[in-house]
Amino acid sequence: MTDKEMKLERFKEENKNAVKGQIVLTGSSLMEMFPVNKFLAERGSDTIVYNRAIGGYITDELMQVLDTCVFELKPRRVFINIGTNDLSNSRIPMDRIMEHYDSIISSIEQRLPKTEIYLMAYYPVNYEAAAENMKECLKIRTNEKITEANALVKLIAEKHGQHYIDINDGLKDEQGRLKAEYTIEGLHINEQGYRAIFDDFLKYLEN
Repeated sequence: MTDKEMKLERFKEENKNAVKGQIVLTGSSLMEMFPVNKFLAERGSDTIVYNRAIGGYITDELMQVLDTCVFELKPRRVFINIGTNDLSNSRIPMDRIMEHYDSIISSIEQRLPKTEIYLMAYYPVNYEAAAENMKECLKIRTNEKITEANALVKLIAEKHGQHYIDINDGLKDEQGRLKAEYTIEGLHINEQGYRAIFDDFLKYLEN
């Protein structure tokens, strides 16, 4: 069983005892690694958040597991960050990524018409601060490509009457890159980086 499959099985079990109608996070590793519950606990918040993101997922994979990662929990609000792994693959065209993303939103709206959907802007990267083994990936997944993708994600949100949120300002250096001190290897974000955007995220989480 792969790591992705094990996480999905664990989520299926956890969903059986989860409180319905709460907040769900879903997507790939950049959402999976966001320690939202740790930060909420530090502030004494009783907001219930279920993180159902799985590292390595592309849009097509999330489409196949929406039952486990969204529907079973019947959330009042769902936050999505999916597609960055698609952006890292030069063989996946931008229009296909956005078609899949659009389908994900449509599926949630059909099954859970009262759920508010928040599409999160993709985070910036930092090629100059990248580990050597990440540099080939970041030649494909550039900040220019991310900016283009974010504009398209915003259009999807507007088309569906849902929410597009960009909380990236606190992550960026003067050149618009992910701050070197906030990244693990040029792409993923460390805890310090997530802390830099948490206050902005909390406004949407608890409004």
